[in-house]
Amino acid sequence: MSTKRPLILVLVCSTRPGALGPAVGSWLERTISPRARELGVDLEQLAIGDLGLPFLDEEEHPSTGIYHQAHTRRWSATAEAADGFVIVTPEYNYGMPATLKNALDYLGPEWAWKPVGFVSYGNTSAGTRAVQHAKQVVTTLRLVPVGATVALRIADAVQDGQVRQDPALAGAAVGVLDELVRVAQALRPMRERAASGAAPGPLPGSYVRPLLPDDAPQAMVLQRCCWVDEAVANDTLAVSALHEQLGDVRAWLAEWHATGLFLDGRLLAMVRARRSGDDWSIGRLAVAPDQRGQGLGRWLLRTAESAAAGCERVVLTTGAASSRNIALYESEGYQPVPGGPEGTARLAKPLPAPRGSRQEVSAPVTT
Repeated sequence: MSTKRPLILVLVCSTRPGALGPAVGSWLERTISPRARELGVDLEQLAIGDLGLPFLDEEEHPSTGIYHQAHTRRWSATAEAADGFVIVTPEYNYGMPATLKNALDYLGPEWAWKPVGFVSYGNTSAGTRAVQHAKQVVTTLRLVPVGATVALRIADAVQDGQVRQDPALAGAAVGVLDELVRVAQALRPMRERAASGAAPGPLPGSYVRPLLPDDAPQAMVLQRCCWVDEAVANDTLAVSALHEQLGDVRAWLAEWHATGLFLDGRLLAMVRARRSGDDWSIGRLAVAPDQRGQGLGRWLLRTAESAAAGCERVVLTTGAASSRNIALYESEGYQPVPGGPEGTARLAKPLPAPRGSRQEVSAPVTT
């Protein structure tokens, strides 16, 4: 669950002067745009010829993601931003155009765990042999072809250089988009695990990554589940985490360093932290009720503490009657300190002095 709108890139492959590809791409965009708006999806059409890609000229293997050429970096950023692709391709001699193969070969990690659909056109086979050729390549790159396709036989589907209005073809095109969006959403956890900002979590298959404003829906649901217990333990409903709306959560996600622990796309736990003078403030440590007892809260607390470089101590606040929370924090070295709001307990623990500082030098041991 995210507020980020999926982006589908429509890639028009033919670069031959006078090619039919642009007309097919325009027809496709006109046909599926109304459905894209209904699904909350952004469409972007791009012609391979506009990328300015020569035949592959990078020294490093594409799987490394190390690119030296400006045209490669531009192509990488475009492909990375997309959640799925529709490839509009002709068939050349029983295969896909060399321009498409070249564009695919340029990149590596950007393709992984994203769905791809095909709209082909040609004469005898309506371009279907180009699609079969391309599927051998895209699956190797960990792109996931969807089953729905559109195949245009030029003699039947094209008149005066434009695609005819045909309800059957239009329905097939919408079917490609529908399936593409469903698969893109299903594959989102796989893409997140493969992203550079994700790291392995404490549970098998789990991963941690920074929480962003687009994650506000999941963060809001998690904190409401967790702070019900706090409200009961402290006999009060005056708990801000229970009353924040989506905009409030989005706002603090933009201001704090927040970390989420995920499994199969579900947010299991989270914590936020930021610097306040010489203190490192930690808050909103939350673990889904059905995931408690596995050490996730302790693990996330230590993760948040590890980012406190340059601060003198870590501080946090919990309900004055939240005995389980207080016991956890005290077992991690926190001690009560003054200064918390009424009805809360404020705790802190000092951080080790930087290596080489005077505070780290210990007194000599005597016997």
